[in-house]
Amino acid sequence: MAYALGVDIGGTSIKAGLLTDDGELLDVARVPTHGVADQEVFEELLGKLADMCAKHGVAEGDVAGVGMDIPGPVDADGHVLFLPNINFDPEAGTKRLKEAYPNTKVVILNDANAAILGEMWRGSASGYKNVVLLALGTGVGGGIVVDGNLVNGAFGGGGEIGHITVKPDETRTCGCGRKGCLEQYASAKGVIQVYLDACERRGMEPVELRHATDTIALFDALVNGDPCASMAVDTMVDRLGFAMAQIGCVVDPEVFLVGGGVANGYNVFDRELRAAYERYALKSGLDAKILPCQLGNDAAMYGSAYLALNA
Repeated sequence: MAYALGVDIGGTSIKAGLLTDDGELLDVARVPTHGVADQEVFEELLGKLADMCAKHGVAEGDVAGVGMDIPGPVDADGHVLFLPNINFDPEAGTKRLKEAYPNTKVVILNDANAAILGEMWRGSASGYKNVVLLALGTGVGGGIVVDGNLVNGAFGGGGEIGHITVKPDETRTCGCGRKGCLEQYASAKGVIQVYLDACERRGMEPVELRHATDTIALFDALVNGDPCASMAVDTMVDRLGFAMAQIGCVVDPEVFLVGGGVANGYNVFDRELRAAYERYALKSGLDAKILPCQLGNDAAMYGSAYLALNA
């Protein structure tokens, strides 16, 4: 049996899984980053990868591939164009993985592209050939599959859904340097900021937030009748539905998948998102399904491993 390691570089932590070649997840290791995945953090990760493999009796030679996904566009040659939400050196990370696993394929890809591959391998997108994934995490990523083929684009920017302009008159600047991007309203960081701004305007005390991406607290506040939380989530689903409608005019998917940390509250806003999409969508696209990712936050980890196995 062959094995693969899927390394998911996120905005707040690095998560890595040991998977079999048929998609069974054997174990997971996590290393917090708090937005900075420096050399010390990466060395800690490598140690945990070694420990995880040893625990399951997997020798270095049994690892057929290592896949690493990152929250930014990656071109076909594995070059990272920019990272708007995390301080990380992908070239140094890839080099250390190759040094740790010298006889193993090491691949790098965008995190949302990894997530959609994972969902097509072992999740909600199994059996579909035209799929769009909306990855709502610290930022907003996207993955697009057309006729069974992943769309990466000529310059690695295919699927950068989070940077579709959905509010041209926005004054705040997005992490990409532009203004009015979907990420500013539908990411965990974005919807929390919209919530805090609403509280400030209304002179209301916000609920206690453990960190800048604490959407669990936000959704709890929504359920408990917090009007500012309601406004923030309404803004999120409206702009998300608007973006999905524009994507639908170009891609015409069978299904939209909603993933990432924000999707943990999907049951709180699923009906509103469906309504927002239908409000803006072309009639020919109204039958598109909207489904939560079955693999949740593990989707990118699965997809990274899958690509490493099949590169």
